[in-house]
Amino acid sequence: MTNNINNIPPFYEKVQNKEYLITQENPSIMQINVGSLCNIVCSHCHVDGGPHRKNNMTKETFDHIIEAFRIGNYKTIDITGGAPEMNPNFRWFIEEISNYAETIIVRTNLIILTIKGYKDIPNLYKKLKVQVVASLPYYNEKVVAKQRGKGVFPKSIQALQILNELGYGKDEELVLNLVYNPNGAYLPPKQEVLEQTYKKKLFNNFGIIFNNLFVITNNPIGRFSKFLHRENIYNDYMMKLYKAYNEDTVANAMCRFMISVGPDGTLYDCDFNMIEKLKVSSHINTVEKLAKNPLKSRKIVTGLHCYGCTAGSGSS
Repeated sequence: MTNNINNIPPFYEKVQNKEYLITQENPSIMQINVGSLCNIVCSHCHVDGGPHRKNNMTKETFDHIIEAFRIGNYKTIDITGGAPEMNPNFRWFIEEISNYAETIIVRTNLIILTIKGYKDIPNLYKKLKVQVVASLPYYNEKVVAKQRGKGVFPKSIQALQILNELGYGKDEELVLNLVYNPNGAYLPPKQEVLEQTYKKKLFNNFGIIFNNLFVITNNPIGRFSKFLHRENIYNDYMMKLYKAYNEDTVANAMCRFMISVGPDGTLYDCDFNMIEKLKVSSHINTVEKLAKNPLKSRKIVTGLHCYGCTAGSGSS
């Protein structure tokens, strides 16, 4: 097979157990993307986040989310961006949703927590027992600077130390997880092995402790897709993902157990589908409608980018 993406079958055809292409009846997780506004510009960002983005989720949409979460009996709210902390309604929202959510997850770039105007947020996280999922694409400055910009790594370390001082990574109720993304068009190493290396390096060099490392494959969409096309390696990377497809990963893919809400309130099966503009396969396709009608089991909308979540050990 040559490196021609025309030779790659549609994802739904590749999946052998078609039950994996159907969501559970009552999803327990609601993931929301509150906008792509971010204080940094990362080379692997699938939402093309940066200071120039203007698509902040409005308070009206947040209100619909709270109602939909309540009537749908969701358990976990998973908040992402951009830098979600930069949404002007962020603090209010996590306080409100804490009345209904058993678990609040916030995906942070870390350095936002060291910037004036946001330094109060770590204490808010502690108060609400927010699970912090922090992006740290490597454990040394040289690699991180190339991927996320000069000066990002020291501030990331500072933010992690602040979280540790508050009890994150130490207190059982204050969970701190890190995320690794490859700095290029290759698959990540095994999660268990890399986690032990991260823990050793970060503790020995900076005294930092954390709970888990999540290893994420770069999805061939957004800014990373632009990089792949610019370097003329998009086809090669797609073939790499396809050849590494692992059927065993599909059963636990996030899209089977969640609903994803875009900044404008549109519903998707995942945050990646939001970028690809692939709405859910249901007439209930906005969070405003979801606030009035709970979502039933549905067929998952797929694309070639789904090979990114199911390559190797999987990354969703």
